Amino acid sequence: MNKTEKNITVNRKARHEYTILQTFEAGIVLHGTEVKALRQGKANLSDSYAVIESGEVWLLNAHISEYEQGNINNHDPLRKRKLLLNKSEIRKLTRTVQEKGNTLIPLRMYFTRGKAKVELAVAKGKKVYDKRHDIAKRDAEREYQRKIKF
Repeated sequence: MNKTEKNITVNRKARHEYTILQTFEAGIVLHGTEVKALRQGKANLSDSYAVIESGEVWLLNAHISEYEQGNINNHDPLRKRKLLLNKSEIRKLTRTVQEKGNTLIPLRMYFTRGKAKVELAVAKGKKVYDKRHDIAKRDAEREYQRKIKF
């Protein structure tokens, strides 16, 4: 994360559930009061994912709460949002997602120079034993650091 970036929300579940293969930075098309709601930090990426439909990348199930000071023209919190990527990046994503087991998962949402961005990852789902292995590895590292302290 750069000094110019301000995190809005992080998908903490993603790194536990998936093995991250590759990441991309994508712009996001927002409507109405969504930017104001994001500036308040009212977003959740926990169950969200991205799909590629007819050469366009779409973010699904990303929850951006309604803006509190909004009026009748407030946005739909769970609407389908378009992600902005280069054509070459979309082609690369299409090829990698077509491989068995790969999916597109948003890792975090943040502001860079006033623009809302999404860090999108090509990921492969972890098996239960992979998750246990990661937890055991993290515990061993924590124990090692504890012993070094004394």
